[in-house]
Amino acid sequence: MLEQTQIAAIADELVQADKDRAILPRLTTRYPDMVIEDSYAIQKEWSDRRIAAGARLVGRKIGLTSKVMQVATGISEPDYGVIHDDMVHESGAAIEFDRFSNVRIEVELAFVLAKPLTGPNVNLFDVLDATAYVVPALEILNSHLELEGRTIVDTISDNAAMGAMVLGGRPVKVDEVDLTWAKALLYRNETIEDSGVAGAVLGHPALGVAWLANKLAQHGQTLDAGEIILAGSFTKPMWVERGDTVHADYHELGSVTCRFI
Repeated sequence: MLEQTQIAAIADELVQADKDRAILPRLTTRYPDMVIEDSYAIQKEWSDRRIAAGARLVGRKIGLTSKVMQVATGISEPDYGVIHDDMVHESGAAIEFDRFSNVRIEVELAFVLAKPLTGPNVNLFDVLDATAYVVPALEILNSHLELEGRTIVDTISDNAAMGAMVLGGRPVKVDEVDLTWAKALLYRNETIEDSGVAGAVLGHPALGVAWLANKLAQHGQTLDAGEIILAGSFTKPMWVERGDTVHADYHELGSVTCRFI
């Protein structure tokens, strides 16, 4: 495991890379003995520094919960990252392309909690009971580490590639629709690039939230009422460029749109 001085130094690098839109060498090439707990310690150090500078924690993202995402990244277990208030946008937003590195888009459902969730032993029904509503979302991936050959240790350290999110569509109660069969068509510049159903996330997207609550318990943390939880992508990452318009049609749940400028 890493020393605290090494964890702090890596967090410094990632803070600066975010400011510079820089791509750093994979951490595992420089620290081959890193373990997952080191990665979460780095992520927390990075998050704490942003919060000290004025950001506010408003939620979490869950990554790598679907087979399509695991195949796309070569990583075989879920991870999580934090969401700060300056990462949240509304549908129709013009997103500054130069704010991010390795810019990609994923299609997800966001759970907004009405009650706290504290692991261990949180299950599907606990999540459904604690959820105020579910709303369509796009996640903007932002990776500061080189992608080729990366491991889950690299990804977690870099806040699980969380850059920003765009919320839109129609918020629904969990008993209004069958969330397993919530679906979306993903468009880039009026062309369908991908599609998927939310059941690709561990069989039910709420199971991703249960996994998160139980994982956070291992780190002495909990999910609070009001937090927004991105439950995991059910499409593969779609690369975008400056000038692209991204639109996700969730059928009965409405749609989410953003444009990169």
